[in-house]
Amino acid sequence: MAAKKKKKKGGDVLLTFVLILAIGVFLFAAYNLYRIYTEYKKGSDEYNAIAQMAVTEREPQAEPAGNAPVQAASLAAPMTIDFASLKAVNDDVIGWIYIEALDGVNYPIVRGIDNSYYLHMTYQRNYNFAGTIFADYENHDNFNDCNTIIYGHNMKNGTMFGQLRRFSTNADAYNKSKYFWIFTPEYDYRYEIISAYTTGVNSDTYTLFKGPGEEFLSYMNRIVSYSDIVTTPGDLTVKDKIITLSTCTGDDATRYVVQGKRVDALRK
Repeated sequence: MAAKKKKKKGGDVLLTFVLILAIGVFLFAAYNLYRIYTEYKKGSDEYNAIAQMAVTEREPQAEPAGNAPVQAASLAAPMTIDFASLKAVNDDVIGWIYIEALDGVNYPIVRGIDNSYYLHMTYQRNYNFAGTIFADYENHDNFNDCNTIIYGHNMKNGTMFGQLRRFSTNADAYNKSKYFWIFTPEYDYRYEIISAYTTGVNSDTYTLFKGPGEEFLSYMNRIVSYSDIVTTPGDLTVKDKIITLSTCTGDDATRYVVQGKRVDALRK
């Protein structure tokens, strides 16, 4: 009888230990979820406030009859950006990006002294995993390089470049609009998407060119051939300017990119 009681007592202790351990694991997981949620919320709140401060949206342009392309002379940017207010907060700002087909991709672009500082630093220079959308530090700040690379995190809540992969996973995205905009203090640039695909972290996609030439023309033809989706790049020339939007995939060895060529430059 005593042996049974002792055995039962030992079983109760083990059960209690397992229960406490399970509660501990649950509380730890709940804490991590809360921490992630608050981190995401802080980042989203900050960028929403910046957009409210700096962005003035314009009335959408009427679509041309018969789906004809908008003529450059009548083209108007979808918004205006208050760069004076942006520079008062962070003078590393060099532009603003807006992707027509993706809800919420509407952010300032900075350029730091390296490609690490803004990985987890917000526009207001607060630590946050979301970081900031930033251009490669080896690019010039006027977006006139042959290939300007812009980085952004693939956030699970869809912020930053978290929706970028929709161009490959959902045909509706590209069909909705194949254009994105980069606004600067002097120009509003419109880009047409010519390629979207997953690539290696050290692939030729990330090539920076000293200037236009046959090497750059060969590069453009290659990146179009890499695309997961069928695009309409038209004639590619050495005078083209390419933007490479890059985000992580969850695999340290690969990145997802969307690349566009400049098709319009609206002087302010």
